[in-house]
Amino acid sequence: MNRKSIGDQELALLHYLDERDDASVGEVAADYGQTRGLARSTVLTMMERLRAKGFLRRRKVGGVYRYASVAATEDVMRSAVGQFVANTLQGSLSPFVAWMSQRGEVSEQELGELEQLVAQLQSRRKER
Repeated sequence: MNRKSIGDQELALLHYLDERDDASVGEVAADYGQTRGLARSTVLTMMERLRAKGFLRRRKVGGVYRYASVAATEDVMRSAVGQFVANTLQGSLSPFVAWMSQRGEVSEQELGELEQLVAQLQSRRKER
């Protein structure tokens, strides 16, 4: 996925939309926007920016535009993390790993996921 960067608020909105088949600006503003103190115009702007960036598509149904995610949130998240590592961490995972090691709470599930990822990386390395 080679799209423009995405901000935290946009990522949260994409996650919200990904949990639904599609939604109108009014529906998103009434639910997602209201709980976050966002005006309808702000929600519309965010949704149109996401559409311009290629993350959302829209179609007219009964005179109302319905927006839907183009890609799964996991794919968008993977791309955002990749951009963060490349741009902010200058391609190095070491600062992230150091942060994780100093983090106070890591759940058993998170630790299990990390161990599984390390095992996959080691397996790929052995295949080379």
